[in-house]
Amino acid sequence: MGDWFQTIVDVQATPQEAETLAADVRSWLISSGIVSAEPTHCVLGADVGHPPGPRAETAVDPSGWSVPWHDGLAITVGRTVFDAGQGDPMAVTCPHCSTTTHLADERFELKYEVWEPFREVVRGWDEGDDIVIACPACTQPVEPTSWRWTDDYFVLAYLGFTFWNWPPLRPQFVDDLARHLADHRTVLLEGKL
Repeated sequence: MGDWFQTIVDVQATPQEAETLAADVRSWLISSGIVSAEPTHCVLGADVGHPPGPRAETAVDPSGWSVPWHDGLAITVGRTVFDAGQGDPMAVTCPHCSTTTHLADERFELKYEVWEPFREVVRGWDEGDDIVIACPACTQPVEPTSWRWTDDYFVLAYLGFTFWNWPPLRPQFVDDLARHLADHRTVLLEGKL
């Protein structure tokens, strides 16, 4: 069966502002009743999170959702590799020339010689290193956070909000949350473990 998650990642938050932005969004989510104020053991991968609040259904589209959703929200602050969970990354796009580098073949198997430099970028970010590689097409150097992963398989950032086992988040709610992040650009990752 597995666990389903949706993570709204702020791709523009700096390390210096991530904690303040997280606190602002947490306050808004609590005051609006979307999550409860008292943290509990309701999330995967963190000690505690915020369970759904009395108005949580205003943030989701529960139609067609039959699984009970008692899990909560985990807020991650700090250098993190946010990922989509199962599977492998299929492709990555250069922010300079918009060329897409395919990391898998037609059978969806990773082409390790192509994947290796990108794997080092992701591993480096996770270990605290900024590994800059050149785009295979235009040869421009690309910062680790600037690559655009197909289906947002990876997002390298400092702030994310993970909703564990909630029905699909409403687009309006995702937009509202982004506004509380100083209108930073956000990415919605959806995945399953």
